[in-house]
Amino acid sequence: MIRLLLALVLSGTFLPAKKRPNILFLFADDQRADTIAAHGNPHIQTPHLDRLAKEGFSFRKNYCAGSFSGAVCVASRAMLMTGQHWMTLPSEKPQANWGSNQTLPALLKKSGNYQPFIIGKWHNGKKTLDQSFSNGRSVYMGGMADHTDFHVQDLKNGKLSEKRPAEEFSSTVFANDAISFIQKAEKENPFFLYVSFMAPHDPRNPPKKYREIYYKNRPPLPENFLPQHPFQNAPQATSGRDEGLAPWPRTKKMISDQLCEYYGLITHLDEQVGRILLALQKSGHADNTIIVYTADHGLAMGSHGLLGKQNVYEQSMQCPLILSGPGIPKGKSSNAFTYVHDLYATLCNLAKVKPENKIDSEDLTEIIRGNAKEVRKSLFLPFQDNQRSVNDGKWKLHIYPQINHRLLFNLEEDPHEIKDLAQNQNFSKQQKRMEQLMITWRTNLKDPYPLKSEKRLPFKPIYNNDARTLDRWQPKWIREKYFDGRNDPDHGKK
Repeated sequence: MIRLLLALVLSGTFLPAKKRPNILFLFADDQRADTIAAHGNPHIQTPHLDRLAKEGFSFRKNYCAGSFSGAVCVASRAMLMTGQHWMTLPSEKPQANWGSNQTLPALLKKSGNYQPFIIGKWHNGKKTLDQSFSNGRSVYMGGMADHTDFHVQDLKNGKLSEKRPAEEFSSTVFANDAISFIQKAEKENPFFLYVSFMAPHDPRNPPKKYREIYYKNRPPLPENFLPQHPFQNAPQATSGRDEGLAPWPRTKKMISDQLCEYYGLITHLDEQVGRILLALQKSGHADNTIIVYTADHGLAMGSHGLLGKQNVYEQSMQCPLILSGPGIPKGKSSNAFTYVHDLYATLCNLAKVKPENKIDSEDLTEIIRGNAKEVRKSLFLPFQDNQRSVNDGKWKLHIYPQINHRLLFNLEEDPHEIKDLAQNQNFSKQQKRMEQLMITWRTNLKDPYPLKSEKRLPFKPIYNNDARTLDRWQPKWIREKYFDGRNDPDHGKK
């Protein structure tokens, strides 16, 4: 019996709770990968994320795996929690039901004696919340809200309380609750603390002093800035809610202002992350806590004439990923291709828990330990039925099935995807090879959508400002600045 127990311990099948690390999962919303100073952006102030990168391991080619919906964050979070690609999830509406899929927090609780606790945004419906968490604080059951005017609920023993108004800025509210949890956390059983921020998602209304930092010292416009995208594709990609946050054509001043506001949200978020990390250090839990910092996806913010995430360009698909804690090398990084949902398998390994279901997630621990260079040689980035992209590190191919259009980029020479080579016969060999790579990915994932439309939509380069609609969450000064002072009587009430 003693030998059997020893073998189980050594194999990781069974491990006493006190030996398992706590997991602090910090999740940003809509944060581009290039918005951390330590990762090469000298125009943004992120001292606490910089320190986290210095003390941890950064994955510099981390991506969202696309989406079944214009609300990309719904799909990204579904993939994170299940470890499955959105094309392999059993439901056409994963925000409502994940069926028998074992969610990450549920698995950690069942197999590792973890205490899962949620704070902040949950954008996947009540059924999936019930599958994942029993307890939480300041849970926001929605997609977006005015950061200064929104309602939250507390979760206790699987039951949500009545909604109550949040008393401070969203990032501050969630940080306060995270700090309170950490200060009270017991040491007998490990915790899985999931802190899901709403920032830097719009409305881009950071506290005044944070946006003024950047108004006074403006970051440069994206190198691939355009007044408008060269062609229309699908409604979500070129005329959805995200793209309605500024009129066409985009002006440099307008994009500059939105970048200042976006950067202000990130700097304020960084400050809250710093408060959480300080509390963790003071609590005595830091030496036994794995810290994860990532985001659900990126954001265009003026790149290619776009504002949102409903596209397959690098700026919208890439997002940060940093891990820190016991056993994780300090100050190291990797350019391996990773997806956000690779965290499922990775955290299972670090927690010594074995997944119970078939997953699409890849374990990144061998890369972290320096024993492997990659977990995949290419990336597939599908968005709804209207965009497909494949990336092998040097070449990247976009296919737009509804308009039967292709773009080809040499990322080594053109990382900002500016010079399209698809119409150049000199690169037909590279294009055919990338098309074959896409076929392989589509076959493996059983992609149900065609790559060519029999009823081709017109190729339109011109956009209409009249389609802009104001959502209820935009605060007064945003409405005045970007929507000609239009008002919404339901602001912040739903």
